[in-house]
Amino acid sequence: MTSSSSREHIFSAFSLLLLAGVLAAADDAAVMDQLRSSLINTGWSQSTPFCNWEGVNCDASGRVTDINLQSSSVSGTLPSTLSPLSQLKTLTLQKNSITGSLPTLAGLSALRTVYLDNNKFTSIPDTFFNGLTSLQEISLGDNPMLLGWTFPAALTDSSSLGKFFAGTANMYGQIPDVFASWPNLQYLRLSYNNLTGPLPPSFAGSEIKNLWLNNQVTGLSGPIDVLGKMTQLSQVWLHKNAFSGPIPDLSNCTSLIDLQLRDNQLTGVVPPSLMTLSSLLNITLQNNKLQGPMPIFAETVNATVGTNFYCKTEPGLCDPQVTTLLEVAGAMGYPAILAESWTGNDACQWSFIMCDTQSKNVTRVNLAKHNFTGTISPAYANLTSLTSLLLNDNRLTGSIPDSLTTLPQLKILDVSNNNLSGAKPEFRAGVTVNTVGNSQIGKTDGGSLGPSPPNNPSDSTSKGLLTSVVIGIVIGVVVFVLVVGFVIYRYFAKKRLQKFGRVESPDHGKEVAMCGKPSTSNGYYGAPDDSQMESQNSEERNDFQVFEGGNAVISIQVLKQVTGNFSEDNIIGRGGFGVVYKGELHDGTMIAVKRMECHDMGNKGLTEFKAEIAVLTKVRHRHLVALLGYCINDGERILVYEYMPQGTLGQHLFEYKSLGYPPLTWMQRVTIALDVARGVEYLHSLARESFIHRDLKPSNILLGDDMRAKVADFGLVKSAPDGKYSMETKLAGTFGYLAPEYAATGRVTTKVDVFAFGVVLMEMLTGRKALDDKEPEERSHLVTWFRRVLINKEDLLKVIDQTLQPDEETYVSICKVAELAGHCTAREPFQRPDMGHAVNVLGPLVEQWKPSSQEENDSYAIDLHMSLPQVLQRWQADEGTSTRTMNSDFFNSRMDTQSSIPSKPSGIADTFNSSDCR
Repeated sequence: MTSSSSREHIFSAFSLLLLAGVLAAADDAAVMDQLRSSLINTGWSQSTPFCNWEGVNCDASGRVTDINLQSSSVSGTLPSTLSPLSQLKTLTLQKNSITGSLPTLAGLSALRTVYLDNNKFTSIPDTFFNGLTSLQEISLGDNPMLLGWTFPAALTDSSSLGKFFAGTANMYGQIPDVFASWPNLQYLRLSYNNLTGPLPPSFAGSEIKNLWLNNQVTGLSGPIDVLGKMTQLSQVWLHKNAFSGPIPDLSNCTSLIDLQLRDNQLTGVVPPSLMTLSSLLNITLQNNKLQGPMPIFAETVNATVGTNFYCKTEPGLCDPQVTTLLEVAGAMGYPAILAESWTGNDACQWSFIMCDTQSKNVTRVNLAKHNFTGTISPAYANLTSLTSLLLNDNRLTGSIPDSLTTLPQLKILDVSNNNLSGAKPEFRAGVTVNTVGNSQIGKTDGGSLGPSPPNNPSDSTSKGLLTSVVIGIVIGVVVFVLVVGFVIYRYFAKKRLQKFGRVESPDHGKEVAMCGKPSTSNGYYGAPDDSQMESQNSEERNDFQVFEGGNAVISIQVLKQVTGNFSEDNIIGRGGFGVVYKGELHDGTMIAVKRMECHDMGNKGLTEFKAEIAVLTKVRHRHLVALLGYCINDGERILVYEYMPQGTLGQHLFEYKSLGYPPLTWMQRVTIALDVARGVEYLHSLARESFIHRDLKPSNILLGDDMRAKVADFGLVKSAPDGKYSMETKLAGTFGYLAPEYAATGRVTTKVDVFAFGVVLMEMLTGRKALDDKEPEERSHLVTWFRRVLINKEDLLKVIDQTLQPDEETYVSICKVAELAGHCTAREPFQRPDMGHAVNVLGPLVEQWKPSSQEENDSYAIDLHMSLPQVLQRWQADEGTSTRTMNSDFFNSRMDTQSSIPSKPSGIADTFNSSDCR
């Protein structure tokens, strides 16, 4: 009885297993039949068992284990799920033309290899990666039609993963920090997607050999330090991203063969260890911001290293001062702002650096208020002529290096408002050290101020004397403050009773040194001579220096008043060599005050300061921003311009949404273009002396309340002497707007401005920037892409700024401007028109005359029975003006678009002297 019962149980269990197998096989058959029906050109026949189909393998029980149809010219779609194929180990369908959504693979715990790349799939289900616990290799790359998807979190269940390929698959978002989940991962390819953010820290210590993350649309960013800990690396492709910071030490990456770092924002000196890496065969570094000496690799290495900020254009050591300052930058992580301004092999030409004019030794370093991180480098001690070191208001950590105490000429060290700690070194007498705002300075690890000194019997006597001295000093200071306060009160009380006039020194009534004093050689605002420029910190110079603006002499104190003592609330812009503030004078005139500290500018900044004055005192035009004055005040230079309340053209084209501006209409754009063309035409050919702007771009085009434009920023202007069509000069300007011949040869003509003007026209037409890394590579350079558009005019309507929505008449105008933009950006300079032609093309688009209605003309109607004097009186009565006003102000009020421009002082070139009165 017992034996019979056992046999029955065994038979039942066997029957259930057999039934389950039969059902599973039936499920496989159903899925395979769906697969046969949905795919095209497989050669599979319904009359043939699926285990006998080409590319299909089954196990002994008839379960499907492999489906291999790679490169079989298969098309069609896939079923919504392959999950019933529970014994499936391999799925390879790559290099076909399969479309539609990918099927879910959820629960296929036996699946090891999946290759679905090089197809035309359109989406990935959320459950695609669920439960793939045996997965070792998966490739979804080269499916550019996929809807955007992020890095799959469920893939972390695949602990055996060794290869993950998803390049050109429309992935976006950050790479998550989950790579500790894959101890066997060796190949990771995510190129040509839209991944952003930093490299995940869990890359460190991984087994990744081949890392391909190149050509992201927006770009991965942040440092690449983690590469130094990935000791198994063999091939690294990080090019065409936005990585920053220095190249790490890769000396432990002894298997590294191929390193692609081009087209990023990497800074710093190329590590010497990289050049001695014996395994390296191929490396690219171009189009970064790398500094220091040009690297030299072994002859066996295929190296491309150019187009960076190396100190020399050929291999060789940098100047010792350059080397020292690069060590300084290295301690702060090689900030991008220093990489961009610390170029060349002469530190005296760098921003934030000042040198002795005779010895060319660095005497002052001002890196204050730039939010720098990192530490203070001991290398400062190599700058033995250093007198002033300003590092205040940053986020520096660590201690003050003891080596700074050895600087023989040091007078000022300001490290206030950082996060410094440790003991404060003992400097020699005469050195002023400011450490305020560093709460951990002087504290030990326990947080106290260190051990108290032993009691000394003479301490009480010393303290008594010290107290008496302190009390005496305090009393003296109070008396001094009261006296100064009374003098200041009397001074301003007197000033309120009179208009602004010449400021006089309180001593002997002698006139104070003037900034912008009239000069017979340089016009009304006469630019200061070189001796004025080089005198930075003269103690003899009076603080109450002034400049002349229009018909008034305004002291530096007035500038402080009208800008709220240069309050941050009044900042309207920041540039490479200064901060711009707005202010309002006593008469209601709005001004823009560009304040530049000389120690921040360096010699390059001083050159541009003098250039602006030299140009703007010789030219004056309603479409050039007017210089109202300038001031030299101790260690700073101040330029005062008319105020342009609507900001820059660039803000209205590219930032209007974030700034709350309405998009520019087409008429506004073409009017702005005409204004710019007239201003540049005046510079080129209508002023008494011809000039080339060299930096024409939307951020240098300012707009008034009436949305009329003026060209600004004349720091790079070059004179174009008569009879000399071109001249060779140092390359300057902005990439994207540089004419090709200028970038290639350094020879400059007026046609470089014409090229830049054409680029600006294209930006106004499309609403896109001249260079845009967010666009695909073939569209990122506006001029190249737009030229292709112009080949087929039917494409123009598709690429213009979508906010324009032109009617038929407007579209005709757009086509004319597009054609002009194409001519202006011609490859050869002789093929480009002059600016006069641009004015002639744009003028009729703006100034089309249309008859007014009779009602509009009634107030100006002429009674033919009136005499001419009677007509004139009628006009004057209607306008509410006098004969004097009509005669003197009528044309000025219409030719000047901003009332803040003062009347032309004597000595300034005539504004309108062309025959066509442009």
